[in-house]
Amino acid sequence: MGLQQVWRLMSRFNSFKRTNIILQHLRMSKHTDAVEVLLERKGCAGVITLNRPKFLNALNLSMIRHIYPQLKNWEQDPETFLIIIKGAGGKAFCAGGDIRAISEAGKANQKIAQDFFREEYMLNNAIGSCRKPYVALIHGITMGGGVGLSVHGQFRVATEKSLFAMPETAIGLFPDVGGGYFLPRLQGELGYFLALTGFRLKGRDVYAAGIATHFVDSEKLGMLEEDLLALKSPSKENIADVLDAYHAKSKIDQDKSFILEEHMDKINSWFSANTVEQIVENLQQDGSSFALEQLKVINKMSPTSLKITLRQLKEGSSKTLQEVLTMEYRLSQACMF
Repeated sequence: MGLQQVWRLMSRFNSFKRTNIILQHLRMSKHTDAVEVLLERKGCAGVITLNRPKFLNALNLSMIRHIYPQLKNWEQDPETFLIIIKGAGGKAFCAGGDIRAISEAGKANQKIAQDFFREEYMLNNAIGSCRKPYVALIHGITMGGGVGLSVHGQFRVATEKSLFAMPETAIGLFPDVGGGYFLPRLQGELGYFLALTGFRLKGRDVYAAGIATHFVDSEKLGMLEEDLLALKSPSKENIADVLDAYHAKSKIDQDKSFILEEHMDKINSWFSANTVEQIVENLQQDGSSFALEQLKVINKMSPTSLKITLRQLKEGSSKTLQEVLTMEYRLSQACMF
């Protein structure tokens, strides 16, 4: 056998091997797509379980395309009285959108990035306008896209293991998924502070900040879900009563003051400025250890992201959720390409 024939055979073998690997990945992808999100009717409720625990339940386009139509169906179904959304695995509700997948896909195919952001924001809007009570159990890491799946719903239940953040200014983006709507509506200038610094809130602080509507000890979360599912044709008030009862019984960090309480007056002063430059100057002039700590954080962020974010929140403070999501979609495309 000549050298040329050997090379030809090796080339065919490598081509065959590559094809097999691709097919294997596609089969795996097809299999995991089916279980990445569980959509079940239980008792009086529709239950959404984000089921990518190895990836901290990061949200991808396939999951969005499963959730959106089912949410719309349950909204119309007279036998479904509430919708519950939760994350599998105990570590995360949802750590955000699968940015790596979007970025890689975006380099090869611009349409994927367009589809992801458009359909994600459509889902955020559907949650915000849902006519059925919507209960998000935000146990564990809840960031970025995970915030979009929860904060626009009527009820958000935090636990001592909840970890909230909008860290987008660190990665050249902005706090999207309706961040331009809910962040400027938090107490004082807290939303501007959280958006620009990516500051992390933990446990009961997620409730104190107004991100969550209720706080429940994590060991009681399973019982809470069972009690919600057992309700017979519940009204919004019936659901609120169950959540209120569990909230009232929660003991963990009950007497703890809000982590930012002692700094809120200064945060309100520093972050009320109309420009990033003025915020930076405010922090420099203050000179306290907390101010300098925030200045150090801001100096590490993308300068473009900081400016976009400040303008986004200023504009969003007087817009509807739908108007904000339209604005954010346009921003997302400008940032991606």
